[in-house]
Amino acid sequence: MSRPQVAARKPFQVGVPVVVEALGPDRSLAAVFEDDGSTGYFYALDRTLVAEPVVDAVCVYDVEEFEAGKGPSLLHIVWSPDGAKVALLIDEHPQAVFDFDEKRGYCRSGFPEPSPEHGWTRHDWDDSLRDAFFGG
Repeated sequence: MSRPQVAARKPFQVGVPVVVEALGPDRSLAAVFEDDGSTGYFYALDRTLVAEPVVDAVCVYDVEEFEAGKGPSLLHIVWSPDGAKVALLIDEHPQAVFDFDEKRGYCRSGFPEPSPEHGWTRHDWDDSLRDAFFGG
C-alpha cells in the first residue's frame, strides 16, 4: 500500500483563531481546518467550483466543550494514497474524514447535516476509517 500524504502539520491552541489549508495531490481538491475562537470546523473544497468551492463542512469541536486546560495541540491534514480521501487528526487522533469519490463526510460529532446542494451525505464515525490512510 502506498503511504498517505501529510499535506499540513501545525501546532495550534484550541480556541485561538487559526486557518490551515491542505491541497490534495492533484490540487483540484482541498481541505481546510478553521478554529474561529469558539468552534473548530473542517471543510471539504472542490477548487474547480470557483464560485462556491466548499462542498461540505463538519464540526470538529466546540471550544467550551473541549478538554479544559488542555495545552497546545498538533494538527495534521492527511490525504489517502489515492488522493480521494482526506483526514483531520488532532494529537494523532482522527477527528474527521471526507471521501470525495463517495461524497461522504464523517466526524465524531455527526454535525451538521450537509447541504443538499452538492449531494454530500453525513455518516457515523467509525474508527475503521483510518484504514484508508494507514492500512488495516
